[in-house]
Amino acid sequence: MTQENDGVVTLVDEEGIEHDFVLLDIVVVNENEYAIMVPAEDAELENGEAEEQEAVIFRIDENEDGEQTLVAIDDDEEWDSVAAAWEEQAEYEEE
Repeated sequence: MTQENDGVVTLVDEEGIEHDFVLLDIVVVNENEYAIMVPAEDAELENGEAEEQEAVIFRIDENEDGEQTLVAIDDDEEWDSVAAAWEEQAEYEEE
């Protein structure tokens, strides 16, 4: 994982292809941290905020070397609980 300026994170997939994502938020659920992102090509910024796009959620784990890695969420229940926590946090921040 490489963090660039303006909240853009570059990820490299299993085939070595780079993908840019805009980091929207980090949420903590059940003592795990999750990165809420949208693909950079889909994130049209307006007034410094991303318009509503389909978000991608990654769990932030540490590998054996202590480096942070992003793990895609495959479990629907885990994804739903993180999405609900993110929505709740966003509503709280708006107030």
